[in-house]
Amino acid sequence: MIFETLDTFGHEQVVFCHNKDAGLKAIIAIHNTVLGPALGGTRMWPYKSEDEALNDVLRLSRGMTYKNAVAGLDIGGGKAVIIGDPSTDKSEALFRAFGQFVESLGGRYITAEDVGIDVNDMEYVFKETEYVTGVHQVHGGSGDPSPFTAYGALQGLMATLQKKFGDEEVGKYSYAIQGLGHVGMEYVKLLRERGAKMFVTDINKSLVERAVTEFGAEAVAPDEIYDVNADVYSPCALGGTVNEQTLPRFKFKVICGSANNQLSTNAVGDEVAKRGILYAPDYAVNAGGVMNVALEITGYNRERAMRMMRTIYHNLTRIYEISERDGIPTYKAADRMAEERIAIMGKLKLPLGRAKPRFQGRIRGH
Repeated sequence: MIFETLDTFGHEQVVFCHNKDAGLKAIIAIHNTVLGPALGGTRMWPYKSEDEALNDVLRLSRGMTYKNAVAGLDIGGGKAVIIGDPSTDKSEALFRAFGQFVESLGGRYITAEDVGIDVNDMEYVFKETEYVTGVHQVHGGSGDPSPFTAYGALQGLMATLQKKFGDEEVGKYSYAIQGLGHVGMEYVKLLRERGAKMFVTDINKSLVERAVTEFGAEAVAPDEIYDVNADVYSPCALGGTVNEQTLPRFKFKVICGSANNQLSTNAVGDEVAKRGILYAPDYAVNAGGVMNVALEITGYNRERAMRMMRTIYHNLTRIYEISERDGIPTYKAADRMAEERIAIMGKLKLPLGRAKPRFQGRIRGH
């Protein structure tokens, strides 16, 4: 059954990681290394079952292949999940044991932080392997990728506004923002700086209060965000919020946010297009974080990172051109852009997938 699933998704390798003493149960999925070593974050989540964790890591790692290809990076796609509650199950032993598994892959998979993981956790992983990005700046890392992801999302938003309304004036439009975590709050801050009207929601009430008091947003109950009369819906939490139940409630003209897997199904993506709502493909919009950490592979430079974020604008513009050229919804156009690049680079037969990353100027944790 697992091999049938891997055939469907096209994965190269899936590693089940177990260390009883450390309490580690994790899965690393390497989807595609045609463009280079597989890069993607590690997520810690209290999955209800091992099947749920496996399905998540397969879906997320495949998404990273497409995200990294569209972003123009010379890296492939991978992801890891650790089964556990990030508020109670973290330990040094857990993350160091996980780091040993990453090290055993010899650079085929490079990890970074994701949901439930922070820079401090990555420090423990880094003690066991150099194949880590998003570590602290003292190790030549870039630190928290959230501000870059948010800034990249802003670039994607501007390209989308230009396509839909014919201008990039962020402050002219209103936004329904779901999720005020690290990226969501940075995104709110950027919109506030441009004078935008914002409606915000989050299950964490203290974050909502902060967005209201610091950034002048208007609070909305979690389920009411789908009914807000705003121009743009910006999902910045977990995925699947554009679905058969929520879509009929939308008055939005644009969907553009930083969450992964925003469309619950392809059929929903088709319906979004039919309704005339312009969907900015999520993995093109939220590529800022991975662009930022990818620079660590060859030596990090903040100015270069910020310049790279601005390419997200051009990537979205290209996706909209492909959508019009081929008469397909934007989510399919993004996939097509990624597949075309992987196919072309694969034919060149460059040694990208076999090249070991060069972590310059790093001091190992040992």
